[in-house]
Amino acid sequence: MKQIKLMKGNEALAEAAIRCGCDAYFGYPITPQSEVLEYLSANAHKRTGMVVLQAESEVASINMVYGAAGTGKRIMTSSSSPGISLMQEGISYIACAELPCLIVNVNRGGPGLGTIQPAQGDYFQSVKGGGHGDYKLIVLAPSSVQETVDFVDLSFDLAFKYRNPVLILSDGALGQMMEKVELPVQKERTFTELDWATTGRKKGNGRVITSLNLQPEKMEEINMHLQKKYREIEKNEIRFETVNCDDADYIITAYGLVARICMKAAQMARAKGFKVGVFRPISLYPFPYQKIADLSKNIKGILDVEMNAGQMVEDVRLAVEGRAPVKFHGRMGGMVPSPEEIFHKLEEYFLGGAK
Repeated sequence: MKQIKLMKGNEALAEAAIRCGCDAYFGYPITPQSEVLEYLSANAHKRTGMVVLQAESEVASINMVYGAAGTGKRIMTSSSSPGISLMQEGISYIACAELPCLIVNVNRGGPGLGTIQPAQGDYFQSVKGGGHGDYKLIVLAPSSVQETVDFVDLSFDLAFKYRNPVLILSDGALGQMMEKVELPVQKERTFTELDWATTGRKKGNGRVITSLNLQPEKMEEINMHLQKKYREIEKNEIRFETVNCDDADYIITAYGLVARICMKAAQMARAKGFKVGVFRPISLYPFPYQKIADLSKNIKGILDVEMNAGQMVEDVRLAVEGRAPVKFHGRMGGMVPSPEEIFHKLEEYFLGGAK
């Protein structure tokens, strides 16, 4: 049966992985996500037989994911920003080899080693293909501990549906904060042999999984196949939340934790008689371009708020195509904007002259 508990975000995510029948986790400790590895090490194997292994580095862990995902089982890893950077080569291999897996990034401030505080500076890395070549990850951005839990099972479902790695883009605040969560029912670890998975070389030539192909014609064919898959994902897997956007004159766009703060700012604006709504992309890839485009036809302006120097705002502007002014407000280095700060930016950019 489902269970309600008060849990820290990282530990709730790890508990969700156990309950969703994850078969193996390979990772390396880094603040502010180390609790994922710690919780799984203490709980997973004795409850479900799940393999949990601390690798010698992030590079090692992502390549362990690559190998294990080739068996067709539910495999995951987690890290924080610098660690995810180290994984980029392996992620590119996994994407080309079309292997399902779950990657979790508990985003912290950068560039460089930066700070352990929350940030959103990994948006470009996550949605634009942080490694080499033309590839995409499905990227989901939770705004609560509950969504962090819910997105684990969803991520595995999407990963196997499209044979594609899925990234949950969390942040240091969501990873460390405690909230009430409803945990899913425990699933049994099950395994169905898949027609693409490796089985060992018991007879014949077995099955070979690789991202290497030296013939340009064949490599282009692989790329075209991947691009066709990405178009299918873009058609079917767009997710977003709208709050009071139907009658809004102004809209705040934000994702993840920041969107929750923006909702309070929008309430403050509504209390003063201004019609402000919030649009929250949940899937950062695929990005909800068309929905933002539709909303932009009937509004006076958009304020995009992020914990970075301006990353998602580029996609917002691409969607709007000049139909409405788009302003940006960002905090960096682990600083989190307040509702009052966001409201004052609304006033500065739009509401000061509004009637």
